[in-house]
Amino acid sequence: MLPNAVIQVTSLIEIAISSAVVLAILTQALFFKDDGYARIVALRVLFCCVLANLLFWPVFTFLSPLELPLAAYVRGFTGELSITSMLLLWTAYFSPKEIHVPAAMKVWIALVAIIFYPLALGVSMIDPYAWGYGSFTLLAAVIATALIAWLAGSNRIAIILALAILAWAAGWHESSNLWDYILDPFLGLWAIGSLIRSSWRARTARAQTGYLFRKG
Repeated sequence: MLPNAVIQVTSLIEIAISSAVVLAILTQALFFKDDGYARIVALRVLFCCVLANLLFWPVFTFLSPLELPLAAYVRGFTGELSITSMLLLWTAYFSPKEIHVPAAMKVWIALVAIIFYPLALGVSMIDPYAWGYGSFTLLAAVIATALIAWLAGSNRIAIILALAILAWAAGWHESSNLWDYILDPFLGLWAIGSLIRSSWRARTARAQTGYLFRKG
């Protein structure tokens, strides 16, 4: 188990970087969509480092200094991201080429989130969140998922799940529950939203194809 001071600092660093990546992605989508910036990793890294530093260090305003860094306020609102969510976000942004999460993995994440969160909130007598406290069955299921992803050629997913297990074993975050390292609400919402968007795009493409090739 890591010392609490180390956990607090590393958590702030993670939140600062993750928040910077989200802001950088939004900035890229709005202002640099067709620019070389989107293809130059060094510029993306530099931009993210500047934003992360602004979020990590205390900000002094003209009126009064903030009591905590901006990242601490973000963390207070969102909590800690799971290792899975964080690494998927980071690798997607910093990769020199565009990478995609397999649709099967998105379906798996979405199904787990849809089933897990209502049960964890007390919809039934079953509490799957309790399984995260040292349950061998849950650990075996995560390891099996990582192996399936590896055999299916999704090495990135397998490595991320393996790192999530290692982080949980090392006590990287304050939580000692394995669920908090492999799943969070943002990851579930992203998977569901991504599947809906992909389905809508496929439906639109089929409709356009049918319109172009219809008789007359």
